[in-house]
Amino acid sequence: MNLETDWTARLPSAASTLILLRDAAPGIEVLMLKRHGASRTLGGAFVFPGGKVDANDGRLDASAHFDATAALLHERLDEPDIDAATAGGLYVAALRETMEECGVLLAHGVGAEARGAAALLLRAGSSFNEVLSQMRLRLMTGRMVPWSRWITPERSSNRRFDTRFFVARVPADHVACHDGHETTESVWVEPRAALQAYWAGRMTLVPPQIMTLAELARYGSVDAVLQAALARRPPLIQPCILGDGQTRVMCYPGDEAHPVRRRAMPGPLRLFVRHERYEPQTGFGGFFD
Repeated sequence: MNLETDWTARLPSAASTLILLRDAAPGIEVLMLKRHGASRTLGGAFVFPGGKVDANDGRLDASAHFDATAALLHERLDEPDIDAATAGGLYVAALRETMEECGVLLAHGVGAEARGAAALLLRAGSSFNEVLSQMRLRLMTGRMVPWSRWITPERSSNRRFDTRFFVARVPADHVACHDGHETTESVWVEPRAALQAYWAGRMTLVPPQIMTLAELARYGSVDAVLQAALARRPPLIQPCILGDGQTRVMCYPGDEAHPVRRRAMPGPLRLFVRHERYEPQTGFGGFFD
């Protein structure tokens, strides 16, 4: 075994996710997409739009295509160990993946016709950066707020990712729809209702989405979510895996077995693998304790 190659393969890849929110009569709703069942990563699971950061994401001209300064976006991430261009690339990756996966393009002055034109250019082989340049579009980076940062546990058997989660309000005239390739279903759903569907076996979710939905269920409006995000530093969450197989437990910062003793988010400090799902110790209600 080449130990250097093996270690490199286990390093987490940078990724970005955009949690699109909207106000609805019962409360907030979040957009979730079902990953294609044949996907190498989270096949069949419902996730928020997002994916790996591409090298070109950090090369986009911020002065021409951002509606907020690179310095402000960098400051909001609260990651002094990366530079402003790298930080900007994380925002761009989330917006690019969202456009590719569900057709929502968060850019100023973009109506249905322009979104359709952008989608055609992407399908014809143009890069996201080329589309923005050709159409002279300015991204709504200032309306995206960092929410959290999740790093896949070192003991995970799956590919590892270092994912920044952002929150943003979807414009009222935008219609999200799965692409039929990477994603096969799309749904706007209340966070608690999504967890109820997961509990009943109607929706497959993974721990970062489960815990994020449990936290979002505490908010009654999109404004409240955005205000909370702006008022805090995005928490870093790297779960620890205890046990193996059907006795596995996922523990989070603040748990007595986690090396970080300060709680990073509300909700359960442990999820137990039971009945092929992740559960709080006290059952469904434990998501909201």
